[in-house]
Amino acid sequence: MRASRLLSLLLLLQTRGGMTAAELAEELEVSVRTVHRDVEALGAAGIPVYAERGPHGGIRLIDGYRTRLTGMTTEEADALFLSGLPAAAAELGLGTVVASSRLKVLAALPVELRGRATRLLERFHLDAAGWFRPGDTVPWLATIAESVWEGMRIELEYDRGDRSVRRVVDPLGIVLKAGNWYLVAAHEGQLRTYRVSRVIDVRATDERYLRPDGFDLSTYWTESTAAYEREAPRIQVTLRARRGASRWLEDVLDTPTLAGGTELPDPDPAWRTLRLTLDWPREVAGRLLALGGAVEVLEPPELRAEIAALAAEASAVYAASPDRGSDAAV
Repeated sequence: MRASRLLSLLLLLQTRGGMTAAELAEELEVSVRTVHRDVEALGAAGIPVYAERGPHGGIRLIDGYRTRLTGMTTEEADALFLSGLPAAAAELGLGTVVASSRLKVLAALPVELRGRATRLLERFHLDAAGWFRPGDTVPWLATIAESVWEGMRIELEYDRGDRSVRRVVDPLGIVLKAGNWYLVAAHEGQLRTYRVSRVIDVRATDERYLRPDGFDLSTYWTESTAAYEREAPRIQVTLRARRGASRWLEDVLDTPTLAGGTELPDPDPAWRTLRLTLDWPREVAGRLLALGGAVEVLEPPELRAEIAALAAEASAVYAASPDRGSDAAV
């Protein structure tokens, strides 16, 4: 991808001095035209690079300029080598590019930081997905990522759950959230978020688009997720839980939910009475039923009745003789 290529170009000029566009094109395995575009991009980013015409000309950095990689602090080098997510890079189609970029950055670091960065890679590994949650299947992620990089409009077919729709969108950015990939795109002037695993098909177009003025992916994501969490349906529940079931509660309800609850007096020291605010009311009965007799819902009465009905249904299934299933299988 382009970010890695720009870094490679910069390090080539820094280590080898002046090179012709043809030499750079051969080294980077791109066209001469692409080299000239990349040189313009480096210049626009504040890198003091220039081109000289003539038989002894070429593309050079101003004498004495070095990338700030060699001026990195220990903390900066540590952060750089902890920031990569190998699985995520591979899904984006950047696996080999990231590996190559790391080697080039490693080579540009001072000796004392190079050894520390190597030890860091030997001792720390980042895995963004949760347990027993391998993340989304995203066959179209690399294609979408390419369109984001190149600023090209795409047509996608998207599964909304109740039906599939086809939309022409301007892909503005990609976000990895808890092992799941999301596309942020503009459609008919509105910013929308699409879960990449629900994309059925993608067709690239030849149309370029203009990014909205002032759009910042990080700001948009922070604001949209806050709005999503703010607007999610909720239900207030009062329940009793055995004191020994705290870890089970955390697995089912998560720690922030429990921390935001209120503990009420309970006459039995072996139990705790809690008032909690839970998201997505339709899912609450099944989630709490999974805790069995370790939890008893006191309020609201309709939730207590729903759990009792689910428990009775399960009890009826398991009370029946298992011989029927084995007979049917014979």
